[in-house]
Amino acid sequence: MLKNLELFENAEKMSFIDQSVLPTEKKVITTGDYHEVADAICKLIIRGAPAIGVSAAMAVAVAARNEKAQNVEELHKKVTDINAFLAGTRPTAVNLFWALDKMAQASKEAAACSENLEEYRKAVEKAARNIASEDVTTNKIMAEYAASLIKDGEVILTLCNDGVLCSVEYGTAGGAFVKAKEQGKNIEICVQETRPLFQGARLTAWELQQEGIPYTVMTDSMVGYAFENKKISMVMLGADRITCNGDTANKIGTYTAAVLAKHYQVPFYVVAPSSTLDLTMKTGKEIVIEQRLPEEVTVIHGKRIAPEGSKVLNPAFDVTPGELITGIITEKGIFTPPYNYESLKINLD
Repeated sequence: MLKNLELFENAEKMSFIDQSVLPTEKKVITTGDYHEVADAICKLIIRGAPAIGVSAAMAVAVAARNEKAQNVEELHKKVTDINAFLAGTRPTAVNLFWALDKMAQASKEAAACSENLEEYRKAVEKAARNIASEDVTTNKIMAEYAASLIKDGEVILTLCNDGVLCSVEYGTAGGAFVKAKEQGKNIEICVQETRPLFQGARLTAWELQQEGIPYTVMTDSMVGYAFENKKISMVMLGADRITCNGDTANKIGTYTAAVLAKHYQVPFYVVAPSSTLDLTMKTGKEIVIEQRLPEEVTVIHGKRIAPEGSKVLNPAFDVTPGELITGIITEKGIFTPPYNYESLKINLD
């Protein structure tokens, strides 16, 4: 099993797979600088909602270890500022804020009871390791739930990346594919290329190849054809934020797949940890959608494909209405419509 993120002994450094150079090169970046981690998140070198949250937590622990300070109070102020800085890297994935809130609480408690700098640093490191460990455990539980819905012979559509590269290890929907294979089920994954940055073609196809799971890559514009010709029997993918009514923000193109799945009466499942549920938001209209650089659309591998000065629309995500989603699978169980605050909250308690 691949591992995407790792926090070194004493949290002096951390490492992560550079997702910008896959699939032609597997490059692991090791750093002791939280600025480099923040830059990696912004540039999608680290991406995937759970991975963003865990890597930010690890970066706080690395900063707590490496920042110079005379006393606990001074170090805690620095760590608090760094936590806020990391929160500004990407706006849509709620896992980032969930993880950093946990780190903020842990560092605050450590500041109140630590007698020296080393004790404070160890407490912050422990919080980051707990978040990473929880990610792995959560993914394994989700995989069991999600794989129980996958039948032998299933042809599953997914897009963007929801495997090990979006987490510490195992993945969300990608973990379900691995589990289904372990259960002896013959499945095939239809992978949307996921323009403009090709996370499906570059990352998901690479992961599936590593795991020995059969897959077919298609352009985003071929999805309707695949549904029409009965080449898809299920849709299963991840999420970056889910609101009280089940509205789900995920990689751009998810909404289109959901509409097609509804039309062709194909089940559409979202697999995401409970940290992706944002019960402070009633509907998807409240979700801030990240708008990314126009060059991601107009330039591919350094070659311009649209005229200079072209107006560009480049939202990183879209929002799929809850009524189009057959089930939301978390480590707490499988939610089904109608989605509402009370049912989600009861299941999460």
